Amino acid sequence: MSKTALPIGCSVRIDRPDLQAVIDRLVDLGYRVIGPKIAEGAIVYDEISSVHELPIGYSDDLEAGRYRLVNSGSGSYFDYVVGPHSLKDFMFPPQTTVLECRYENGELQMIAPDVPVQPIAVIGARSCDLHALQAQDRIFLGDRYVNPAYQARRERLFIIAVNCGRAAATCFCTSMQTGPAVTGGFDLALTEMPNHFLVEVGTERGGDVIAVAPWRPCSTREVIDAQQVARRAEQQMEQRRYPRPGEPKERYLETTGLHDLLLNNLEHEEWDKVAERCLACGNCTMVCPTCFCSKVEEVNDLINNSVRRVQVWDSCFTSEHSYMNSGTVRKSTKSRYRQWLTHKLATWNDQFGSSGCVGCGRCITWCPVGIDLTEEVAAIRGGNP
Repeated sequence: MSKTALPIGCSVRIDRPDLQAVIDRLVDLGYRVIGPKIAEGAIVYDEISSVHELPIGYSDDLEAGRYRLVNSGSGSYFDYVVGPHSLKDFMFPPQTTVLECRYENGELQMIAPDVPVQPIAVIGARSCDLHALQAQDRIFLGDRYVNPAYQARRERLFIIAVNCGRAAATCFCTSMQTGPAVTGGFDLALTEMPNHFLVEVGTERGGDVIAVAPWRPCSTREVIDAQQVARRAEQQMEQRRYPRPGEPKERYLETTGLHDLLLNNLEHEEWDKVAERCLACGNCTMVCPTCFCSKVEEVNDLINNSVRRVQVWDSCFTSEHSYMNSGTVRKSTKSRYRQWLTHKLATWNDQFGSSGCVGCGRCITWCPVGIDLTEEVAAIRGGNP
């Protein structure tokens, strides 16, 4: 094994415990390493320093309005699908100070916060999340107005992606053409095999990091076998689209003509039906990896004679979100749900040139009443998915 950086596009094999060498290398390079770990009954992203903090041997059971951890005892490191966190939590944090006003020595001082400098390395990102990150890039970097804090975090982001080995019941990434196989946007991509990882190098810095681990070249057979891992997850979604009697039906979203379908049916009776169930809690927007709405709040500090202007996540499900000088524009739950769904699946294309949905299914899983956007669209379409 050589310490020379591996070239972009090559694939190597490492034993699963040797992922620790990659983590150690990232720490040595000054990265704050973020990875999946178990906390409060869910698999979340948090800072890690050891592979033993990963959810080894745990899987997740997802359905509409349900999330359960399952101890599979398999010894797999990444046998889960997606939890409530995504890359958005670290590139566009839930709360950020954008300006501070201090009163010192009889004078008011306006102080802009420092641009984030510590790089972040995230282990475990899935293909749907990488596509969501591309959507966030278009929002915060692709316009004439660039968010400098997001830009600083994004430029310093190191991504170790993972190919999905199975599909949850709430996954519909194949409908959105966003997975389950990782195709780009990563520094390193892992495919978990029974006793090892196949590692694909996506960037020069990825090749530098993986070079420190005990690796060996992959055979053609090993590469083909690894490609079948994501293919099995894809087949699960395809097979469950047309299940046999008694089998669970997988989510599927027909995207053909979806833009006009929704905008031409703004008074469809389904909007009233879903409004009767929707709590307007905003859970779907909080866990969505592409939602970007925010608001600013003034936070007073009487002890230190200062005021901070803080940007926090907001949701189009709150009445305040559509408040204008004449009052709240969207007064009903019906109008708020309709705004969210039509923006996500229709007018997002007008705004950014792509769908605002990546098929991760988080909004379905974390909705307390189990509202399923794929079923709502099918109902508007006339019962055909």
